[in-house]
Amino acid sequence: MLDHGAPPRTPPLETSVPGLGARLMRRKPVEALVAEGGQGEGGALRRSLGMWQLTMISIGATLGTGIFVVLGGAVPKAGPAVTLAFVIAGLTALFSALSYAELAGTIPVAGSSYSYAYATMGELVAWVCGWCLVLEYGVSVAAVAVGWGEYLNELLDGTIGVTIPDVLSSAPGEGGVINLPGLIVVMLAMVFLLGGARESAVVNTIMVGVKIVTLVIFCAIGFMGFKSGNYKDFMPLGMTGVGAASASLFFSYIGFDAASTAGEEAKNPKRDLPRAIMLSLLIVTVLYVLVAAVAVGAWNWKEFAGSEATLAAIMNDVTGQTFWGTMLAAGAVISIASVVLTVLYGQTRILFAMSRDGLVPKAFGKVSGKTGTPRVNTVIVSLFCGLLASLIPLGKLVDATSIGTLFAFGLVNIAVIVLRYTRPDMPRTFKVALGPVFPVLGFVFCAYNMFSLDAVTWVVFGVWMAVGLVFYFLYGARRSRLASEPAQEK
Repeated sequence: MLDHGAPPRTPPLETSVPGLGARLMRRKPVEALVAEGGQGEGGALRRSLGMWQLTMISIGATLGTGIFVVLGGAVPKAGPAVTLAFVIAGLTALFSALSYAELAGTIPVAGSSYSYAYATMGELVAWVCGWCLVLEYGVSVAAVAVGWGEYLNELLDGTIGVTIPDVLSSAPGEGGVINLPGLIVVMLAMVFLLGGARESAVVNTIMVGVKIVTLVIFCAIGFMGFKSGNYKDFMPLGMTGVGAASASLFFSYIGFDAASTAGEEAKNPKRDLPRAIMLSLLIVTVLYVLVAAVAVGAWNWKEFAGSEATLAAIMNDVTGQTFWGTMLAAGAVISIASVVLTVLYGQTRILFAMSRDGLVPKAFGKVSGKTGTPRVNTVIVSLFCGLLASLIPLGKLVDATSIGTLFAFGLVNIAVIVLRYTRPDMPRTFKVALGPVFPVLGFVFCAYNMFSLDAVTWVVFGVWMAVGLVFYFLYGARRSRLASEPAQEK
């Protein structure tokens, strides 16, 4: 006989434990992400960066190897239409930048798109995004460092008449044993970062000024050798070639999102982060298209094949002197070093956020009370990137970086739509126009560029993601802070 007055039975404890799917989709509330901003193991990051410094971080992370080195490899793919390829890559970056600007103003934290994914699509997607960011930032540091070595040799040749021998300046497989210049520039960037975010930002601002002046001088001198006939056969390899060049040149835009990794060290992140992201992308795009147009006008597109330190070579050819090429090489050495500095900074802050969530070891989240920087994190990341720079060829690094970045950017565009739907009343200091149209276009452009990359790059990406998923299920999923604090989940 049933006792209707008895309290309902408590279900067995194990039935209240969320299933695997629910655990993988658990989201971290936006409020929790913002509230713990800056907090690390043993200390806190310092809010010392204004809008101008944030803009310089983004320009510093973007303007470098892509135009100084990668341009030489992109022109043979697209011909004079490399300028169009830059525009397509820039549009891809623009739509994604709009999404980044909205999320950076809404969720101003250090984790960039990793944190945005955690708040909107759940832990597994956030991990995948974070793992792609490791590919974007960590591997691009190495790629940029390799390009730095090419211009260093050009500078040494033009000033003292010697160069670093191939055995010490090229990766294995390219005639060398180790790329020593690549390793050195990463270690120098590490030293600056260990001094503090504000101090590093001052150094970066000076270097950004040098690189902008250097590119403006190139355009002025390169225009003297401009030949309109070089544009006669504008698209010799068709749209297929333009698409392939655009996918590679997207590497040139990687870094505009670096300001979003400084969300916990910005003085007024909700206001300044969106402004810094959009302003930096505008400045960089104008410079890229202008430099590419002048370079192709000065040289026939077939001359770019196999060229190193391309812009310096063009200046030497136009003027008939080595002085201007040497001067550009000096500017490039400083310019590319600033990319290493700022991208390395971004990588450490992303791993800092992931460590705070328990998904990577606590060592990445420890903050020095003296400098307000994650010192152990900085040393570990620098050694890893230095090793890649010294042993892996540039071309392989560029394409691997591009595919990881495009995947992460695609997720950011989706995150904007998801957050608009799930939290429509949340205050936003910047809002992407036309509702979901621009984020959808951003996702489509990212997908287009991803599928323009070759099969080998996809294989590398697949292996990278498989390794990341193994690490997540063996480590991250078990140690996730959100898993041990279910009451916070919404």
